[in-house]
Amino acid sequence: MNEDLAQNLRLLCSYHKSIAEVCRRLDINRPQFNRYLGGRFKPSAGTLRRICDFFGVEVHEIMLPHDQFQRLVQIRPSALPPSEPSADNLNAHLDHLFRSGSQGLERYIGYYFEYYLSMSAPGKLIRTLVCIEERDGRYLFQRTERMQPEPGEPACHNRYQGAAVMLSDRLFLVDYETLNRHELTQTILFPSFRNRLTRLTGLRIGVSDNSERMPCCTRVLYEYLGTSIRVRKALAMCGLLDPGSDELDPSIPAAVQNNMTDEEIHFRARHHTGR
Repeated sequence: MNEDLAQNLRLLCSYHKSIAEVCRRLDINRPQFNRYLGGRFKPSAGTLRRICDFFGVEVHEIMLPHDQFQRLVQIRPSALPPSEPSADNLNAHLDHLFRSGSQGLERYIGYYFEYYLSMSAPGKLIRTLVCIEERDGRYLFQRTERMQPEPGEPACHNRYQGAAVMLSDRLFLVDYETLNRHELTQTILFPSFRNRLTRLTGLRIGVSDNSERMPCCTRVLYEYLGTSIRVRKALAMCGLLDPGSDELDPSIPAAVQNNMTDEEIHFRARHHTGR
């Protein structure tokens, strides 16, 4: 095999995390690839084309004398595809986010009723149960929806799990639906500046739970229940409600109305100023 080809191939590999990564992404057996790197074997025409496509060079270029090929690569490094981000790098970013976003979250640990206008049942208000807790320095939460298709029929539950971070005086909650894995939602809440935590308001974005799957944004209210509650009883209270129901404080449906003023050009959250 041409020694220049082997040297050029080793140079291209040096731009990646490891030879093992290159072999994995090319789907080439490592011992076979080592033979190419050592100059003992030459790839077939099809394999050589696949290698060149992966590295972003032409076949005639990889066959150039090594000194010439080295200069060519140096003046156009952007032609080389970057390595895939490693799981370690991704985990490092997430760990940094959780550490930097955990300050001040301890006061929000506990249970909440979440209220918003239903995305799939127009005119109805939905009440769900949310639990925020701390685990190993991270703040995680579960959101449980209780839906009863018809009176007398057994209720079904949708469970969402996610993480919470506090960034620049805003509480961000991102979760996913764990049973069917067909939805991610994000909720952004104003923090509470009162000594006693009562209610949080903000916006929630997701998709309607019907065949339309329409992306929607709605105002949301979190009503703090405490750190210890009767969970079964709280879940039994969840589901679809009429905004005018006697079991609702009138200030709750008022806080989650999705109206806009003539001056507003974006749909905005409303900071809760009530109790």
